[in-house]
Amino acid sequence: SHTLLMIKARKTEDLLLLFPSYRREREENTMAASSALRLILGSSSASRRQILAEMGYQFKLLSADIDEKEIRKEKPEELVVALAHAKADAILDKMRNNGMMKEIVDSQETTLLITADQVVIHDGVIREKPTTPEEARKFIQGYSQSHAATIGSVLVTNVKTGTRREGWDKSEVYFHKIPNEVVESLIEEGNVFYVAGGLLVEHPLTSPLVEAIVGTIDSVMGLPKALTEQLIKDSLQEP
Repeated sequence: SHTLLMIKARKTEDLLLLFPSYRREREENTMAASSALRLILGSSSASRRQILAEMGYQFKLLSADIDEKEIRKEKPEELVVALAHAKADAILDKMRNNGMMKEIVDSQETTLLITADQVVIHDGVIREKPTTPEEARKFIQGYSQSHAATIGSVLVTNVKTGTRREGWDKSEVYFHKIPNEVVESLIEEGNVFYVAGGLLVEHPLTSPLVEAIVGTIDSVMGLPKALTEQLIKDSLQEP
């Protein structure tokens, strides 16, 4: 037991010297995490870029440029998953046309494409991005002293093999009273038109008005970290 205590007290560097197999395993894990994986985030969302960067990943950005209104599903969970697939399809087509696909197929690296979508549910109605100031005003005023749910999907596509892994996550946001001047400032600024339901919980004007979040802030912002991490891990373990 005395020897065990001594080993426990040693630094990682000492463990690397004592146990060559530990060093090899650590180096292999580090290499696998860095050089053998390329990530593409198929999104123009600043929030998703921020969240994926916070997770410690380096990635390229591509946007899908699809008409989201063309895809309709009754259930919000089915809608966000279908939209994530449509975004992946559009980006893969773009990659075939610009030569990126050939480069990826010829390389030894694993390349994963991450696409995502989100809607807000308020009073049982699906809300997507507001398109007019009037719609944005109605959305945001509706959250005052009320609550909304976010339903967000994540899809991870192995670009080389075509294998796809999907999931969705739900969170709820409860608000205090939202003053009219805050509503008008948000509309004038314009960021509300780029997010589902015009829901900006991380904004300096709205974050003090959030009473509670049931779920995680990253899920509300459009990219649930735990789900994304799990789908990446599952994709890397496929045969």
